[in-house]
Amino acid sequence: MIINLMGVSGSGKTTVGQQLAADLGWSYYDGDDFHSLKNIAKMSSGIPLTDEDRTIWLMQITLHIKKLIKTGENAIISCSALKQQYRRQLQIDSMLVKFVYLKGSRELIKKRLISRAGHYMKVELLESQFESLEEPENAMIVEVKDPPEQISADIQAHFGLTPQAN
Repeated sequence: MIINLMGVSGSGKTTVGQQLAADLGWSYYDGDDFHSLKNIAKMSSGIPLTDEDRTIWLMQITLHIKKLIKTGENAIISCSALKQQYRRQLQIDSMLVKFVYLKGSRELIKKRLISRAGHYMKVELLESQFESLEEPENAMIVEVKDPPEQISADIQAHFGLTPQAN
């Protein structure tokens, strides 16, 4: 199974993804690591990405998901997947690729982005993320106000997953 944690920047995809992967003993892959230097430079300058900018990024993540499925590896991937067309591309197999939408209010997400240091995604881009967001209809929806440990437990329960024994 591949669980894709989606949502706007600052929704906790990386934090929850790392927690969930650790709880399950699965691999974790951050969608940010698949961005080109050009995309990172653009976002660092406060310029929102376009659909065209995201094409190669999404293709790289899609190829990675295909590889994971082929090898039978369970994994957690964080990828904003803001639009339905992006999710369709990433959901190669609906039985194996599941989406979890980390949903939060603009106020909470903005507060998180303001306090986050060392990331290229700036708070100025948050509004463009919410404007691009097409809330999913076929995804587990999780409110991000809960702690990562609780969100991880909720996701595990939803999909009937068993945590790794310590």
